[in-house]
Amino acid sequence: MELLTIGAFARASRLSPKALRLYDELELLRPARVDPDTGYRYYAAEQLGQARLVAWLRRLGMPLARIRAVCALDAAGAAREIRAYWARVEAETAARRDLAAFLVDQLTDQSRRDHAIMLELRHSARSDRGLVRPANQDTVYAGRRLLAVADGFGPAGAPASSAAVRALRYLDEAEELPADGVLTVLEDAVRSAGAAVCEAAGGTNEAGTTLTALLWTGAKLALAHIGDCRAYLLRDGELRRITRDHRVEPESLMLLKALAGGADPVPDVRLQEVREGDRYLLCSDGLTEAVAEERIKELLAAEDAVQALIDEANAAGGPDNVSCVVADIVAAAA
Repeated sequence: MELLTIGAFARASRLSPKALRLYDELELLRPARVDPDTGYRYYAAEQLGQARLVAWLRRLGMPLARIRAVCALDAAGAAREIRAYWARVEAETAARRDLAAFLVDQLTDQSRRDHAIMLELRHSARSDRGLVRPANQDTVYAGRRLLAVADGFGPAGAPASSAAVRALRYLDEAEELPADGVLTVLEDAVRSAGAAVCEAAGGTNEAGTTLTALLWTGAKLALAHIGDCRAYLLRDGELRRITRDHRVEPESLMLLKALAGGADPVPDVRLQEVREGDRYLLCSDGLTEAVAEERIKELLAAEDAVQALIDEANAAGGPDNVSCVVADIVAAAA
């Protein structure tokens, strides 16, 4: 067996001797031989593949604990883990990018608009069991300030989604919301909802819920999102999704983030500028899995858009519970 000194192995693997000593101590990459007298480490040439993999994963920013798990897998399993890790990184980076844009916008005062026009929120909401599921595990809420859709899963999915929405409802009764601190208020509320879901689910990960909520400040909408319910904006005839699904892969049903027992919920949050004439849609994936976005755009133009969307999902087979909240930004009555 050909052995390389730690210096030669470091150059070949693109890992520093210091890193190799650390990985030895962590039992991530053990040397093939350690001199009993000098303690000098020697590595086998056959270890270069694993060492290079470790170096690449560190360059990706993967934590050492997760690298250890990846290195223990076969090639196919390691590829799946790396794909799942990067999907999580992209989702979290996108959320931070939105937050950074919001902060820059606030600090540079680029978000001015004509405050002479007073705006208000008008909405309608409905939840339907669909045609296949034996029960409805969705929960919807549309109040004076708060709009929310939660999609429960697992044996206690219905109590979980109900608990999440109930934990947010105090925001609807608030006399006034701080314009600058509303994102913090909303994120704290979602974290409280996570504790309520944990209790409803009996502290296990077998049940939980997704949650997408909009909170009206009187001038803007604050968004909190975790899971794969969605929020859309229809503006000037164009439909734009303003949330990103927290799924391992686009077509996967496995969630990267949700409100579930034992998990610390970290939702995506952002402040949404509004215009008169905007129409917002919150929906569970029972709609988006059954109805294409182009068709959703067409149906949102209907007077009773909520009913039209639910009817379309059921016409497509109604494979899941479907819930929708449609909200319009309109000029306030004098």
